[in-house]
Amino acid sequence: MNFLTAMGASSSGMASQRFRMNIISANLANAETTRTPEGGPYRRRDVVFGALPAARTFEEELRSKAIQDNPLHSKVLGVVIDERPPMLKFDPGHPDANEDGYVAMPNINTMEEMTNLMLASRTYEANVTSFNATKAMALKAMEIGKA
Repeated sequence: MNFLTAMGASSSGMASQRFRMNIISANLANAETTRTPEGGPYRRRDVVFGALPAARTFEEELRSKAIQDNPLHSKVLGVVIDERPPMLKFDPGHPDANEDGYVAMPNINTMEEMTNLMLASRTYEANVTSFNATKAMALKAMEIGKA
């Protein structure tokens, strides 16, 4: 794998995780939104990442040159809406309360979202570390080439 391919894989991972952090931030920002343009409470969103099917075993992949010819990159396939039902909260004074006094609240668990945010942040950091290590190796290789 050449340096540019390795940097491309790391940068695509960073872009994917940044997108995921934006979606998680939107979920946290709308944790109390009871009215949306679509009607009803805000629905939690989640990012779907793509994966390439393994056509060969891990050993065959390591022995081949296919990784150099077809570098693997992280790709966001889309955003899906969580289908869990909204949570009902008793608040008869709320303007969106039903006739029984219950308000349909977004199906967002703040702890789950914060955990996902930490995971996305750490994954982003790992990609930054990989990118920086590749950059340092490339610089060292250029220094060796000068001598």
